[in-house]
Amino acid sequence: FAMVSPLVFRHSSETHPKPRLFFIYPNRMADNDFDVDSLATYLHLTPDQVRKMANRGKLPGRRINDRWKFSRAEIHHWFEDRIGISDEDELKQVEQVLHTDAKRQHSPDMTIEELLEPELIQSPLLARTKSRVIENMCELAAGVGRLWDPEKMKEAIRAREQLHPTALDNGVALLHPRRPMPSVMESSFLALGITTSGIPFGGPRGTLTDVFFLICSDSEASHLRILARLSRLVGQSEMLDNIRQAGSATEILGLIKDADEQLR
Repeated sequence: FAMVSPLVFRHSSETHPKPRLFFIYPNRMADNDFDVDSLATYLHLTPDQVRKMANRGKLPGRRINDRWKFSRAEIHHWFEDRIGISDEDELKQVEQVLHTDAKRQHSPDMTIEELLEPELIQSPLLARTKSRVIENMCELAAGVGRLWDPEKMKEAIRAREQLHPTALDNGVALLHPRRPMPSVMESSFLALGITTSGIPFGGPRGTLTDVFFLICSDSEASHLRILARLSRLVGQSEMLDNIRQAGSATEILGLIKDADEQLR
């Protein structure tokens, strides 16, 4: 399997099983659905591998008259779940898959530096509960004009957190709605809040959380690209320690920019 994305096949190793979600909506088909061949190209697999995975229930899809159809939105959700259980080497290859697809769709490149601005960083974030973190992060984005309907975003993020917490075991949470909400923003962006101490946020094994990234994307594709890069970024423990100790938003952004450049 020379071109197999590890993101696809890691689920077969259950030495350390982790929770995962599949989003299947049998009655919704769209003009931009994947078929077997196009999904194989997207995932860097062979058509036979895609068929086998679909037949075994390893991919969300629907079989119609002996032909498989895969909703692009469902595949993106599936991809998001795979990102959440991937290590650094796997995330690199995930980014390559997503970058190739972005070029095919003529989508512009994005960097963390372009998405995150000093006015979208609040440290310290004065919140002591999960609910207040979500409220404060959305209000921060709304206060600088990047988010047009903070109440709608708060509701969507709370629903996503109830479905499956976004807190990681390193004290970071990647807040985002279940689906992109382009109607409440002009373009994709990130916001960052850092509390003075960790708070309960649904982290694994009761881990407390003190670093909160808000991911606001204007499309499924941009969300996956941002999530993959940000997942690699927050995997750098030294960078996390440095931004926790930084004294200003400008310093925090500089540290993140340096760490981001090292990943390219």
